[in-house]
Amino acid sequence: MSPRCIVLSAILVGQIVVFGTWAIAQEAAGTKEADFKRLEENRTDAYATQLERWLRDYLVDQYPQRAANAWNRDYRSIEAFLKSVEPNRAEWRKVIKPPQLIKTGKTQRTPHPPLADLKAQWITVPLGSLAAEGVLAVPEAATPEKRVPLVIVQHGIGSFPERNFGLADEGDAYHSYARVLVQSGFAVLTPLNLRSVERRNRIERLCRLADLSLPGIELVRMQRLLDEALTDPRVDRGRVGMWGLSLGGLATMFWTPLEPRIKAAVVAGWFNHRRNKMVIPDARYSCFLETKEEHAFFTGWLTAYSDADVASLICPRPLLIQTGKKDGIAWWPMVAEEFAAAQEHYRKLGIADRIELDLRDGGHETHVESGLRFLTRWLKERPIE
Repeated sequence: MSPRCIVLSAILVGQIVVFGTWAIAQEAAGTKEADFKRLEENRTDAYATQLERWLRDYLVDQYPQRAANAWNRDYRSIEAFLKSVEPNRAEWRKVIKPPQLIKTGKTQRTPHPPLADLKAQWITVPLGSLAAEGVLAVPEAATPEKRVPLVIVQHGIGSFPERNFGLADEGDAYHSYARVLVQSGFAVLTPLNLRSVERRNRIERLCRLADLSLPGIELVRMQRLLDEALTDPRVDRGRVGMWGLSLGGLATMFWTPLEPRIKAAVVAGWFNHRRNKMVIPDARYSCFLETKEEHAFFTGWLTAYSDADVASLICPRPLLIQTGKKDGIAWWPMVAEEFAAAQEHYRKLGIADRIELDLRDGGHETHVESGLRFLTRWLKERPIE
């Protein structure tokens, strides 16, 4: 081999050695980086687990003692009870955070063609740059001499006012219950609320920045619509009820404690064991923590306001809970447990007949027969003052 070849060979061998050494170093560095990434990921997962366990303990396990300290209910009489829960009603208002919205112009009432057979009207109340809108339908037989009760009927998150009357009701969850109410001699007010998870998520983020909530805004919109509906001489101002399904059930639970004009309430497809529903994943029901429904989380809700506790802000007014055993939003034995806790407030006041649970084998839907019977009893036959 020539001297030149020997030199070239030596250079080549040297390059191979250098490359091999570099490759080994790179592989070692890559291994170290991968090891660090695993370390960091595991460390962060462990911290997230710590946080979730700590918050779960606070929200769920510590709830009974916290709520016991937050409430000082007096069951000696209805008057004493109402006085004793008034501070909690004020705190509940801080959870819902309703804004001040004042009527700023003339109310518009126009015939609503989709419900022409009921001679329904579409009502628009201007509230500055916002508006309260919804459907008002009054039974044809109603007159100023023969006034009728009014029921606020609230649709769910995937729906709209007309669906309560049976229009475009895919799956028949509503069973035309608003139409049945009108046909049974009730005026019906159906507010328009914001539809779809995505829309509500987006607006709820903005609400949190403003220290408001979307249910709080929609509560005040409903109140301004109710103001207008009660000016109708055919409607009895002293006999107002509310009945909502799903997110409409949320509205009924959230709003009735803050609107004294509502004298009886029906909550369909919403009442729940609230701590578990919000916080504890379980194959037997859908847990909000596992969903994309950011709109369903409200600051301070589980400080002391599970569904049974909120029910005590509705008490002594009549309350009907409608739940289907096949409804995936809840595991029905937990609903029954929470209902029993709510029922205690009424029982201790000697008015246990004013609260009912309609638990049946169906799904996520209204139970028309029991709701109609309940509202007939408490708004027509035995109205609560």
